[in-house]
Amino acid sequence: MDWQQVANGLFVVVSFLGGILYRDIRSGMKEQESDLSKLATKIQGIEVLVAGDYVKKSDQDKLASALFKKLDQICEKLDRKVDRTHG
Repeated sequence: MDWQQVANGLFVVVSFLGGILYRDIRSGMKEQESDLSKLATKIQGIEVLVAGDYVKKSDQDKLASALFKKLDQICEKLDRKVDRTHG
């Protein structure tokens, strides 16, 4: 057996093992891509759920306006009450 045949044989074995390793790595990468896609979909669903539960600024402004109006009415009644007791 000459050195060229040994080198060719080693090249075939290394190439075969490299092909198997490449296939396994590629398969693992595809699984990770699939898992990442599923995770991204779940995160988007959570973002929509969370965003839907927040109070909108316009609703907050309406509520604040109504509360301050009611507080002003209470202050006016208290002022009138104080004026009657002192006047």
